[in-house]
Amino acid sequence: MVGLRGVGKTVLLDRMREAAEAEGIHTLRVEAPESRSLPAMLAPELRKALIRLSLVEKAKKLAVRGLRALAGFVKGLKLSYSDIEVGLDYEPERGLADNGDLEHDLQALLEAAGEAAKAAGTALAIFIDELQYVKEDELAALITALHRAAQRGLPVVLVGAGLPQLRGRMGRAKSYAERLFDFPEIGALPPTAAKLAISKPVEDEGARVTKDGLDRIVRETHGYPYFLQEWGKHSWEAAAASPITAKDVERASIAAIASLDESFFRVRFDRLTPAEKDYLRAMADLGPGPHRSGDIASQMGKPVTSLGPVRNKLIAKGMVWSPHHGDTAFTVPLFDEFMKRIMPSEGRRK
Repeated sequence: MVGLRGVGKTVLLDRMREAAEAEGIHTLRVEAPESRSLPAMLAPELRKALIRLSLVEKAKKLAVRGLRALAGFVKGLKLSYSDIEVGLDYEPERGLADNGDLEHDLQALLEAAGEAAKAAGTALAIFIDELQYVKEDELAALITALHRAAQRGLPVVLVGAGLPQLRGRMGRAKSYAERLFDFPEIGALPPTAAKLAISKPVEDEGARVTKDGLDRIVRETHGYPYFLQEWGKHSWEAAAASPITAKDVERASIAAIASLDESFFRVRFDRLTPAEKDYLRAMADLGPGPHRSGDIASQMGKPVTSLGPVRNKLIAKGMVWSPHHGDTAFTVPLFDEFMKRIMPSEGRRK
């Protein structure tokens, strides 16, 4: 199962992992940075999971075989993926996950791990955040390995989270990915749920928020869970007494926006090239979006074909996504307003 939207996905992923562990399921939790390979991320976590499985008497033999498979996996792929760093507990078993081909070896490794989990009467759940950053060939190898495990009835599953472009990337990596996975979308909270997310914690502390105050928070945050946290925190601090009013929220909005500008938005902005900043600034001039690619090009005074590489890089960086063919939208709300603040019209590059 793969969550698509970058809205509260990390928190949800962690909650799902906690629930799985409470049921006795063995889990792996990794976050995929742009610069690290999939084998380097998985190997140390698989080692820990297999060591835990080796403590189960009825699974010990198969878990040790899994550790031997891991040793062969690391040895075979070390030249191709030099960032693999993991302690090895056993010597490789010749011919087991040691071909040096990621797609073949990952299948063998996950099969060995799955057999150990099955013998232990449990499952192995792999949780990967920011899955969109996994390279396409590595993603293809992971999908193939999971497909093979499913065909063999082995209890190995993936729970991934990523930005909206993930579904398309997985489909390109392996055409059957959309049949193999569920792709629920985690979007903004509806108004009723957004209000509850604010009012319940406040009421648990013996205070309350007025109806106008809740309406103002929902309007300011667009129901985006992280923004709800920010506005809830700053509204609490801005209010001298209960109830928290719309005026308190108005004062809190100044602090909340400043906080987002300093961290949440700024971190994203600092990763951009000048050309990418200009593209996003043109989008901001058009409003929250989504926008047609042709409209963005017209706003910039450039041919739409010349902006394709810039748009593709922004999608790869998770700054924008395409809800429909030819459309481009920001991946987080309020970013258009931030772009106007940080790049006033007179400061834009010509």
